[in-house]
Amino acid sequence: MKKPELDPKRVMPLLETRYISVSDLGYEGLKHYYSVSRRGSAIAALCSDEEFRSMLPDAVTCIVIVRVPECADGTAADNGRRVPKLLLTKEFRYPVGQFLLSPPAGLMDPSDKGEPVPQLATARREIKEETGLELKSTDRIFVVNPLAFSSPGMTDESNSIVCAVADIEDESVFNSDGEEGAELIGDYTLYSRSDALRILRQGRDDEGIFYSVYTWVALMYFVSGLWEEEL
Repeated sequence: MKKPELDPKRVMPLLETRYISVSDLGYEGLKHYYSVSRRGSAIAALCSDEEFRSMLPDAVTCIVIVRVPECADGTAADNGRRVPKLLLTKEFRYPVGQFLLSPPAGLMDPSDKGEPVPQLATARREIKEETGLELKSTDRIFVVNPLAFSSPGMTDESNSIVCAVADIEDESVFNSDGEEGAELIGDYTLYSRSDALRILRQGRDDEGIFYSVYTWVALMYFVSGLWEEEL
């Protein structure tokens, strides 16, 4: 099917701020189609096909899986056995006015774009800032999805999905000392596979609060075991 043509001269900025812009897109056959973007005037709709295929995401969402020493009964042990758990936080999300169960995530800095794999540079920084966990050379980090759109019916905002698998000895490594700006991070929780399945089936956290689609993605990727194929 032929794509509708977009006339760049008919792209009308309606709101431009430091963090977000709103534009009226002038597609043929449509009087108005609005787009919310973090990209300022460089909105995705104006990209050529080549530019679109090579563009970088606005942000990175991190699926953080930690492997902790543990016995079958759940007690800590020095027997070499490690059990994987998914790390999720409670982060205050201002548009909904609630602490939502969330994976670590953050915007890609301009300096990240010069790195060999920009998504991984962003992920390492955001994991350290939001959880206190500094990945070691023996830990594994990889891109699950280079760029996924959040809600392309109203915004061109996008996230890359990155997974990190790290061995830790206990939960004392976690802290929110790296919070920046308006970030407000509450509790840290490690979820076993059975815990994650429960949260998936509920569609809410254990306090009855809904969560974002990126939390759903993290839960699904963890319980699926797909991450183990990358180790």
